[in-house]
Amino acid sequence: MLDLFILENCPYCKKVMSYMDEHHIKYNKIDIANKSSEESLINIGGKRQVPFMVDKDRNIQMYESNDIIEYVKTLM
Repeated sequence: MLDLFILENCPYCKKVMSYMDEHHIKYNKIDIANKSSEESLINIGGKRQVPFMVDKDRNIQMYESNDIIEYVKTLM
């Protein structure tokens, strides 16, 4: 399953979540408003930027909403 680090009010995060929800793609939403989630994001990705997606099964990590959506399309 994909992990998606987000902030609820981030328009780029909403864009990715909407796409994934519309296409019934399962993901684990991790809101970095939670301090420990924010620290995890920085430890994994190196910076505090959302959205950030992690595909543990394929060892893929990426920022940028359009890149995430294009990647998710390849999984469908």
